[in-house]
Amino acid sequence: MCKIFISADPSSYESRTRSVRLHGVVTSLRLENLHWAVLEEIAGRDGMTVAQLIEKLYDELVADRGAVGNFSSFLRVCALRYENLIAQGLIPRDAGIPIRSLDADRVLNGLQQGQQQGPRPAAPPPEARLPKRHLN
Repeated sequence: MCKIFISADPSSYESRTRSVRLHGVVTSLRLENLHWAVLEEIAGRDGMTVAQLIEKLYDELVADRGAVGNFSSFLRVCALRYENLIAQGLIPRDAGIPIRSLDADRVLNGLQQGQQQGPRPAAPPPEARLPKRHLN
């Protein structure tokens, strides 16, 4: 089981610090390269830079919650949540479809329904998905 995880490219979990400007104030964010890559994909879907995405997330978080705790952790959760929503089929994998074009309430309703139903059953092993061949 662990081989699936430990075989990851070590560069994916190396941390990188980026300086971003949030409303004129320069701040540093330290995330693993894999998280930066996912944030780049999210930003690219809507024609933004990562810095623009980060500022938008920051602004909307402050507007919704009134404060920002550990913003780096929040960005990690955003990246993981994005991948999870894709895995559940609630966000299309096609990076050409902008996130802003999706109905957020519909995505969140699908997420809530999935949580109420519990975990999805594991996919059958590959050999079980192959069509049965009959010998004549």
